[in-house]
Amino acid sequence: MSVNQIEQNNLLWIKQPKAVFTANQQNADNGIVIDLHSGTIVELVAKGEQPVSQFQQVYDASREVLLPGLINTHHHLYQTLTRAFPPALNKRLFPWLQTLYPVWAKLKPDMLNAATQLGLAELVLSGCTTVADHHYLFPQALTEAIDIQVSAASKINCRVTLTRGSMSLGEKDGGLPPQNTVQSEQQILDDSQRLIKRYHDKNEAAKIQIALAPCSPFSVTRDLMVATAELARHYQVQLHTHLAETKDENDFCVKMFGMRPLDYLESVNWLASDVWLAHGIHFNDEEIKRLGQAQVGICHCPSSNMVLASGICRTKELEAAGVKVGLGVDGSASNDGSNMIQEVRQALLVNRLRYQADEVTHLDALYWATKGSALVLGRDDIGELAVGKQADIALFDMEAPRFSGSHDPLAALILCGAHSANSVMCGGNWLVKNKQLMTADIEQLQATHGLAARQLVG
Repeated sequence: MSVNQIEQNNLLWIKQPKAVFTANQQNADNGIVIDLHSGTIVELVAKGEQPVSQFQQVYDASREVLLPGLINTHHHLYQTLTRAFPPALNKRLFPWLQTLYPVWAKLKPDMLNAATQLGLAELVLSGCTTVADHHYLFPQALTEAIDIQVSAASKINCRVTLTRGSMSLGEKDGGLPPQNTVQSEQQILDDSQRLIKRYHDKNEAAKIQIALAPCSPFSVTRDLMVATAELARHYQVQLHTHLAETKDENDFCVKMFGMRPLDYLESVNWLASDVWLAHGIHFNDEEIKRLGQAQVGICHCPSSNMVLASGICRTKELEAAGVKVGLGVDGSASNDGSNMIQEVRQALLVNRLRYQADEVTHLDALYWATKGSALVLGRDDIGELAVGKQADIALFDMEAPRFSGSHDPLAALILCGAHSANSVMCGGNWLVKNKQLMTADIEQLQATHGLAARQLVG
């Protein structure tokens, strides 16, 4: 077989989808051609045209909607073990955290492994191909948490940005976390450096990236925020934290630091384009302008913000100011689900409470979950359907009763409430086909995960 024939055999045409969202306004109405060997998109096929590429394989997408793989820019995978946990129900953020911290402090390596695999599997089944996870709990039994997550993620085979979180400000020093969940600043910085050196892939098409992520202003010291920024910039990795999630947090920052959260962020050298923030709800107009000037990223977490009654992110004002806006499901204890396509719908609906119906659309919400999220994570190789980009795609069929009678397939995907993808590909590898997870036994994952959850709270 000639080299040319080998190349042709690697070409797959995702043929004639029912509808397409490219996230960049390019025309791929008749599908895309993927090079399975390189894992990249090599051609967009416009309406009424045939591929120029000499493809040998075909995927008939005529009954499916084609999207770029969805990108989740903020999660806490370990929290899948404490969904709908009775003592934490119906609480505001701070008491909610104080209820759960002692439970999470009992995490063991096998529990985190199960939580990471189950959460990633759940996300992949919903059309998600890239996940940013914020793990900040490192009790004595779990000091190698990120190593465990790297191993777990490699089994599911999606892309991950694993953020090395940290908590150094315990209850005795005025913080929220119990003392058995915090580490010394030197422990945190040494492990952060180790993880970057060992796992961070700075190249295009990276499957594993590392970012540094002090948990929040109320759980770390000012010195750690400054030192973490210096370390991240030395190795050119991104920075992440929670900010301006609730009014209580704003009040805490004023009481503890004598300034509002964004002023505090700027004082520790975090107001920069290599930073993305979870939630970003309670910013005033002047602060939004400063965020845009610095080109900070914001992860909008609609379901979590609704469950904890935190408020509604000012997405349109942030975008207009130049802020990069992405989407995240947040931890499963404050969302109780890890489903990205449902989160797109939540983003649309909650924004309709802040803006008029013609000011935010299903296309805006889809953009936040794809290219917007890619920009938040500092990546330009994913999040859209374009030649040269990674072949990360999600295909959704329209066969469920909820779609019967719908007329615009792309709008119906969001408005009628899709919840699972039919097929999902990441870098040219199928992760889901016919709604079945290809990289793990989902029933076994659920059994292992359920046992771990019972052991954790027992």
